Amino acid sequence: MSWYEMAEEQEEALIEHLSGLLRIDSVYDPDTSGPGQPMGQGVAEALQYMLDLCAAEGFRVRNLDGYAGYAEFGPESAEHYVAVLSHLDVVPASGQWTTPPFEPSVRGGKIFARGAEDDKGPAMAAFYGLKIVKDMGLPLKHRIRLIFGTDEERTGKCMQKYNELEPAPVCGFTPDADFPIVRAEKGQINTRLLFKRIEDSDSSGFEYQLRLFTAGEVANSVPEGARAEVAGDTGSLNAMQKAYEDYCASEGLKGSFEIDAEGRTASLSLTGKTAHGMEPQLGVNAGLRLIHFLKEFSFPSGAEHYLHTVDALMYGDVHGRAFGIAMEDQITGPLTVNTGLLQYDPEGESYFHINLRYPVCGNQADILENIGVRASACGLEIEPPSLKHPHCVPDDHPMIEALQRVYEAETGQPAELLSTGGGTYAAYIANGVAFGPVFPGMANSAHQRNEHIDIDALIRSTAIYARAMHELANLNL
Repeated sequence: MSWYEMAEEQEEALIEHLSGLLRIDSVYDPDTSGPGQPMGQGVAEALQYMLDLCAAEGFRVRNLDGYAGYAEFGPESAEHYVAVLSHLDVVPASGQWTTPPFEPSVRGGKIFARGAEDDKGPAMAAFYGLKIVKDMGLPLKHRIRLIFGTDEERTGKCMQKYNELEPAPVCGFTPDADFPIVRAEKGQINTRLLFKRIEDSDSSGFEYQLRLFTAGEVANSVPEGARAEVAGDTGSLNAMQKAYEDYCASEGLKGSFEIDAEGRTASLSLTGKTAHGMEPQLGVNAGLRLIHFLKEFSFPSGAEHYLHTVDALMYGDVHGRAFGIAMEDQITGPLTVNTGLLQYDPEGESYFHINLRYPVCGNQADILENIGVRASACGLEIEPPSLKHPHCVPDDHPMIEALQRVYEAETGQPAELLSTGGGTYAAYIANGVAFGPVFPGMANSAHQRNEHIDIDALIRSTAIYARAMHELANLNL
C-alpha cells in the first residue's frame, strides 16, 4: 500500500478531528490569559485538544506551561529528534463570511473555517502523518516530535519559551507555507511609529475636525476596514460626502458616509481587501485609501500632520522607497512594508504600525537607521521594535535533499527551492524549512475571509508528511 493510499484511509477521521479543532476560537485573548493559558482560554483549549488526541494515539506528550506542547514518537533512547512544527493560534476572523468562521463547513471539496489552512489543517495532517508512521511499525533512528505553538501570529513567544526549555532538534520542517520547499525567510521588523500630540488651541478656522481614525485588527494583515469620524457644519459635510462618493466610484471602492441627525458629525467607513502582511501588494489597504481621501481637506495641524505624513510614507508604496530602504535579492526577493494598524486620536495615541520584511541581503541595523532618519524628519518616535533575522538553509543540506526526494516521489513534480516573506517556525531552529501545505498553482487563503483548505490536497499533504518524517528520522545526521 502506498503512502497516499494509507493517507486516504485516514480521511474520514482526519476531517472529523480537524472539524473539532476548527470549532475552537483560538484567537489570542488577553482577557482570559492566566497561568497555564498565557495566550487565553481558546488557545489553551486548542493546545489541549491536540495533546489529548496525541496521547490517545500513544504518543509521549508534554504541555510547556501553555506556551507550547509536543507529542513524540520513536526510540526514547535516541539522541536526536526531528521536529515538525505547527501552530494552533489563528488571526481574528474579520469581514463577512459565507458561513461562520468557527463553524467548519465542507463544500466543493474544501473545508472552510478560520485556521483551516493556517495552520490547524496542516497540524492535523502532520498528526495523521505520524500516526501512519507509527501504524507501519518501521524502524526509526531518531525521535519524531510534533511541536504545537500558540503565538505564531503575534510575537512567537511560544517558540522562544520552547527553546528555553527544550533541546534543539537536529532538523525539521513546518507545514505553514508552500510546497515544494521554502528554505529561506525574510527578516522582519515590527514597530509602531508614534505621533507627538499636538494641541490645537484654536481649531475654529478649519472647515473640518478629525475626531477619530482607525483601521486594521492585526499588524500582519492588510486592513480590510477603516473608519473615521469627522465634524463640520452641514454644508461642509455635504460637500465632503459628494467628494467621497465620487472618490469611491472612481477608485472602485466600497464606502459609506453617514451624517448624524444634527448635521454636525459624519461617520465614514471604507472596505478594502485583506491579504497577508507578507504580500501587501495583493490587498487593498482600507486605512491608506481612506487617509488618501481625507488628506485633501482642511483639518487642524494635528490631524493634518497625521494624514499627510502617513500618506507620504505609505500610500502606494509597499517596498519602502519613501524610507530609503527598497532592496531585493535573488533568494528572497524585494523588501515589503505593510501597515496593518493605524489610529489617530486627538485625545490619545496616534500611530501607524509597520510590518516590514527584508531580504537575506539586507542589514537590519542599516534599515533601522534609515527608518529612524526619515521618522525623525517627520517628527515621529519609533517604538522599540520586534526583530527577526533572515533565515536560510543551504541547498545541499541532507534534509533538503531528503525532502526533495519525498516531494518528487509523491507528486511527480520537481521540488524547487523557494523563499518567503512570511515568518514561520522554521526560523526558530537552525536547520528548519517550511514544507507545504499550499501546492503550486493553488491559491493561499490564509488570513482571508472564507479561509479554506482543499481536502484532496490535505490528504496528499498527509502522505507527504508521513513519508518525510520517516525519511528524516532515518537520516545520518
